[in-house]
Amino acid sequence: MTEPGTGSDLASISTSALRDGDDYIVSGSKTFITNGINADLVITAVRTSPGRAHRGLSLLVLERGMPGFERGRNLEKLGMHAQDTAELFFQEVRVPVANLLGEEGQGFYQLVHNLPQERISIALAGAAAARFALDNTLSYVKERTAFGKPIGSFQNSRFVLAEVATEVQIAEILVDRCVGALNDRELSTEDASMAKWWCTELHKRVVDRCLQLFGGYGYMLEYPIARAYADARVTTIYGGTTEVMKEIIGRSLGL
Repeated sequence: MTEPGTGSDLASISTSALRDGDDYIVSGSKTFITNGINADLVITAVRTSPGRAHRGLSLLVLERGMPGFERGRNLEKLGMHAQDTAELFFQEVRVPVANLLGEEGQGFYQLVHNLPQERISIALAGAAAARFALDNTLSYVKERTAFGKPIGSFQNSRFVLAEVATEVQIAEILVDRCVGALNDRELSTEDASMAKWWCTELHKRVVDRCLQLFGGYGYMLEYPIARAYADARVTTIYGGTTEVMKEIIGRSLGL
């Protein structure tokens, strides 16, 4: 979906797919594409009807080796270094009409149909990562000593971790409720948006507060908490930014 000039605004996608007999001719580019280097099949949002905004989008399956389909850099990211993230370039790629996924002009609606599921999966990951940071930090503060006693015994450490433990449990209860709603096919866009922004912002905040308790060691990449800190930053951006999530919720309130 994501293009160099298009992130959350799917209606602005400009990669074109013009019909030519039994093929589409695809031209344009994408960026920040997860697994873009390794993937053999790439489901690509393209504009099949210029000037029609949402109704002009379709989904095409592009295959490795198609002439004109090139991979760019494996992008260097702040975190999540084990995951490849690519630039993709399409220079008049001839794609068979048979590679159309669903119906022409329905791409936007196909994409948004499963957005609540995607967003609750990100919320789940955020809650789980926050729990990991808490557990990892609890183990550390019980073993690390300062001034002759474990740093976990200081009031500040107890208060910080008490607050973190409470917030993590709140997040887990929220995502459990949302997963139940998803399984019952009742998860709303608004509830998924609430869970996504809350749990990812919590994830970022928890990792930051936990890292502080590690002192200088928290800044060393050999410690999991440092890597978790770098990985956490993107979660409030991908899958819909926190600001977009709040806009969706605000509109649902009639504002």
